[in-house]
Amino acid sequence: MANLWVSLERSALQFNCPHFGTNMNLTAESHRIPLSNGNSIPLLGLGTYGDPQTTPRGTALDCVKLAIDVGYRHFDGALVYFNEHEVGQAIREKIADGTVRREDIFYCGKLWNTFHPPELVRPALEKTLKALKLDYVDLYIIELPMAFKPGKAFYPKDQDGNYIYHHTDLCATWEALEACKDAGLVKSLGVSNFNRRQLELLLNKPGLKHKPVSNQVECHPYFTQPKLLEYCRHNDIVIVGYCPIGSSRDASWVNLKCPPLLDDEVLVSIGKKYNKSSAQVALRFNIQRGVVVIPKSFNPERIKHNFQIFDFSLTEEEMKAIEALNKNIRFVELLMWSDHPEYPFHDEY
Repeated sequence: MANLWVSLERSALQFNCPHFGTNMNLTAESHRIPLSNGNSIPLLGLGTYGDPQTTPRGTALDCVKLAIDVGYRHFDGALVYFNEHEVGQAIREKIADGTVRREDIFYCGKLWNTFHPPELVRPALEKTLKALKLDYVDLYIIELPMAFKPGKAFYPKDQDGNYIYHHTDLCATWEALEACKDAGLVKSLGVSNFNRRQLELLLNKPGLKHKPVSNQVECHPYFTQPKLLEYCRHNDIVIVGYCPIGSSRDASWVNLKCPPLLDDEVLVSIGKKYNKSSAQVALRFNIQRGVVVIPKSFNPERIKHNFQIFDFSLTEEEMKAIEALNKNIRFVELLMWSDHPEYPFHDEY
């Protein structure tokens, strides 16, 4: 088995999981897993996306501060969320008041689709660092394997309202990211929404200096990603799962034909056994198989609720029952790419 997963088996973190063949114990204070480059990532994080048109100013600031007090140490953000200045302020204030140290915090930023040309990569990362007012990010990932036309507009459209795509050379983009890591601006590099073919493009790149340590993709009990998960395990790549408890029912980007995950009878039944919600069971399912989860919420009670997954563990039979729920259902359809020649790129494993 790949070195990453061997080291995970031997780590001090313990949890009852047949996938690793050992009895391990995850705690609220200690739930990091190793990355292939020697760094580590907390298994539970907070997604910080909020619709910039409807989210009140200061929401991300208050919620990230609350999350740090609750025990979160991993925050998933992006330049295109337009709130990195608030997330950074929250982190800095909690460092200043002694709650955490910078090294306790794990921040993931993302390279947006208009910044794929190599000469734009470092300036994009520097925009994130300037907004955060931090010296480095812990993880920086290519948000999508396709690109929009570079320019001031994050979502460029032509006069007919169609998105304007742009050629991308992922290997050239990756080399520019490697230079950012060598410059100390980022600790680890990863990708998002990459399929096997796109991952292999980077892994087989001549002169590769820094392997991708993670691949952020949709992952939940209705979309368990078994083939991609196995491939990534064998290549020392950690899966980071977005929409781990399903998603909001926002018709602009969510497939409303998908059944509500949290109403599933199996998840509800298992939850009753442990006095937990179906959301907590879904989160626990993924962290027990080594998948990092980043549920997003700006609801204080849900932020607290989603963190309460370290005081129970699922049996092997329960894990298998949840795995059997897989319907290959994707909530996030990324319809802005529907006219791209590679769409639906993420349906390949």
